[in-house]
Amino acid sequence: MTSASANENCVGWAARDPSGVLSLYEFSRRAVGSDDVLLDIAFCGICFADVVWTRNKLGHSKYPLVPGHEIAGTVREVGADVKNFKVGDHVGVGTYVNSCRECEYCSDGLEVHCEKGAIYTFDGIDVDGTVTKGGYSSYIVVNERYCFRIPENYPLASAAPLLCAGITVYTPMIRHNMNQPGKSLGVVGLGGLGHLAVKFGKAFGLNVTVFSTSISKREEALKILGADKFVISLDEQQMTALSKSFDFIINTASGDIPFDPYLSLLKTAGILVLVGFPSEVKFIPGNLVLGMKSIVGSVTGGTKQTQEMLDFCAAHKIYPEIEIVPIQYANEALERLIKKDVKYRFVIDVGNSLK
Repeated sequence: MTSASANENCVGWAARDPSGVLSLYEFSRRAVGSDDVLLDIAFCGICFADVVWTRNKLGHSKYPLVPGHEIAGTVREVGADVKNFKVGDHVGVGTYVNSCRECEYCSDGLEVHCEKGAIYTFDGIDVDGTVTKGGYSSYIVVNERYCFRIPENYPLASAAPLLCAGITVYTPMIRHNMNQPGKSLGVVGLGGLGHLAVKFGKAFGLNVTVFSTSISKREEALKILGADKFVISLDEQQMTALSKSFDFIINTASGDIPFDPYLSLLKTAGILVLVGFPSEVKFIPGNLVLGMKSIVGSVTGGTKQTQEMLDFCAAHKIYPEIEIVPIQYANEALERLIKKDVKYRFVIDVGNSLK
């Protein structure tokens, strides 16, 4: 470790209060420990979590708050005991940067479910007692266990959204065996998560149907993303025609939707998974019990599966649809995200715009 890296100021953009307005902010990162990796951040995806935390929607945001947990960059320095990374490697960091490493979930590579609580990439309490600060910044220091190798042939800008949006839909698909060709997948919502669920579904050889309330999404779903069918979810006739035809439906929307119509679309033992956060889930119990159906939840993924997903995306040429913006556009991007005015993920060009 050089003295420069231990003392160098990190430059970022932070919210100072629940208005969520971001502005330039300088702070110190912890020194590089023996198991740590320091990476210069090249790109950071913008997630709706950035809106939630910067505006204190959950009531526990700690200001100043530097958001961003879809991080891709290049290793500048490694600690003496780091085994898996070297200077110059392309590396990603996702939604968490530490965990207890002792519980059954950590032992199984499911650190995101750590019994003591995973330490989030921003607004968490780090090992040195400081508040973690995310990827809207020039560099970050992370224990190597929570860093992911980005394949050399994979663009860093495209890799960033995979570290949250990508792994959030990949994880439940793998867990519930929705990587078997010929099965039927329904995707509710066609945003940052939904469009990646479509891409994974097609790469797995599934029959993919997109459900949306907006007819304007039809052309994109079918022609650009490659979905097999597009259904207006408010059209009762279209919905009824698909009764009992899906193995798996993934709901990526956080808005409140009626669940009974989707339960009616599942085959016997079919699964409806939630990866968004609606305010409530209501359904008639009989629609779940009669047919042995399940409603399950899922968040992001563990370290092992995240690396597996990155390698899968590189091998199958799966790239998120992104709009690259400078850090100076972050406030406008967050406003546009709230209005769902993005196709399909904003990615901040940190390396070229944050000075």
